[in-house]
Amino acid sequence: MRLADSSLDQGATIRPTLLLALCLSCLPALGQADDAILKRVDDHYNHLASLQAHYSEHYTGMGMDRNESGTLLLKKPGRMRWSYATPVGKVFILDGKNGWFYTPGDPQAQRVSAKQLDDLRSPLRFLLGHTQLKKELDTISVHPGPGGYQIAGIPKGMSQRVKLLTLDVDTKGLIVSMSLEEIDGATTTFTFSDMHENLPVKDGDFIFTPPSGVTVVDGLPPI
Repeated sequence: MRLADSSLDQGATIRPTLLLALCLSCLPALGQADDAILKRVDDHYNHLASLQAHYSEHYTGMGMDRNESGTLLLKKPGRMRWSYATPVGKVFILDGKNGWFYTPGDPQAQRVSAKQLDDLRSPLRFLLGHTQLKKELDTISVHPGPGGYQIAGIPKGMSQRVKLLTLDVDTKGLIVSMSLEEIDGATTTFTFSDMHENLPVKDGDFIFTPPSGVTVVDGLPPI
């Protein structure tokens, strides 16, 4: 009986270890094909100095269903400008140090340190440096998508707000849309078109000058 009991005790000790090993072996892993797709996106944007594109933005959440659009301008290193055509004059600028938010008619413009920025447009900041999607997104996955592939994951540092970021990329590695699902169920989708790469871009396009009578305050960006 002692030998039998000893055998049972040893088995009880081993089983959790085997179970853990089996569970770990079942976790999804990126294959060579997936890595090749991620590298294609990385390489595409690592060879860019600037990018201009038209964007359409669709937001649903907090009882709202909103459509906006405008022009996106990116320049390395660390500069980004979202100029809204609807609503006219709304702007979000990342100058490399701070993010600036302003909507015409508001008495204040918001300024947020780039290091503290968790605005939903900020995941595109990885395009402004040395792009490495595997380092920018946690729990990353790659799947076939319309016209190419879908890359999904959680942007690093945004897990308390963003449930999932999905990038639709074409077969050349160009991002054509970006969708963010927030923890509270709100969803924001950006669709990009009419893209022009490596155009001459002036540094002055990324300087925010408050309109007369508008004060600048430090705080969180508006929705």
